This record gives sequence, structure tokens and C-alpha cells, in this order.
Amino acid sequence: MELYEVLKNRRSVRKYNNEDVGADKLEKVLEAARIAPSWSNQQCWTFIVVRDPEKKKKLAESMPENNPARKAVGETAPVVLVLCADPAESGKQDDKEYYLLDAGLAMQQLMLAAHAEGLGTCWVAWFDEDKAREACSVPEDQRIVGLTPLGVPEKQPSEKPRKDLKEIVYAEEWGNPL
Repeated sequence: MELYEVLKNRRSVRKYNNEDVGADKLEKVLEAARIAPSWSNQQCWTFIVVRDPEKKKKLAESMPENNPARKAVGETAPVVLVLCADPAESGKQDDKEYYLLDAGLAMQQLMLAAHAEGLGTCWVAWFDEDKAREACSVPEDQRIVGLTPLGVPEKQPSEKPRKDLKEIVYAEEWGNPL
């Protein structure tokens, strides 16, 4: 799939069919995350691949009942990826914790690669970190930044409206149209 097509057509998927995610596709999407840029090339992220139904159920239980991704995490997606990051392995400058950006870049590359491979993902950040930590035995020095279900989409969600460039891009200074 061509890059701009992947960028334009990737969607948050919350409904999956029962098809397994093959080891080759899983390795490709994890490789995309591995090569993501990071603060001083520290690569502070770690991914946990969860296939075990009981662990997926525990991860789902870390999420509020009205989280729209809860069923995907706990039941329908064949794989759930848990994104962890070590703040000590990333930078902090002007009170900005760069581990969040580093982890986000890795997850975004993973999500784009998954879409290119015909798989669906959905960034999940609404969960109780302590419960998710317990479900996967994540050490205290690690932060769980996000989760994503991973699988073959039941259907491709429709496109959501996006802001025009003129609403989000300025020239030279704030408020000056490009």
C-alpha cells in the first residue's frame, strides 16, 4: 500500500473478525515500531504481545465499562499490544517528558504498518494503569502508555471529518494564514 494511502485511510478499529494474526505480520508491525525515532535514539519503549484470553480479559477489566474499545481488547481482537515506556530512558526538558512522544511515535508507526498489512488497531489510553500493570506483570519503573487491539477488521470504519489545513497551519506566527 502506498504511504499516503496508508496515512489517509487508517482508522480506529474496534470490531474484529476471528482470523488470527500471523507471526509474519506481527513481526512486521513490531519491526515498524522498533525503527521509530526517539529522544537521543534511546528507544525507551517495550511492547507486550498478549494473546492469552485471560490476560486480555484482565486488560479489558482495567478499562471503564463504557470504553468503546473494551470488547475489542477483552474478546474480539486476537492480539492486544501493551505499550510500555521507561521515562528514565528518555529525555526531559522544560518539564516535557519525552518518553510519551517516543512511545507515541513507536505506536503510530506500528499502527500505520498494521493498516498496510490489512490489520486494524485502535489507540487505547483510557484504562487504569495499575490494573493493566498487574495483568501483565509490568515493573513499577515502566509506564503503560497505551494499548491497542490488533486483528483483521470486521469492516473498515468510515472516514471522520478532518479540519482544513487553513485551520491548523499558520505562516511565521500564530494566527497568520499560510
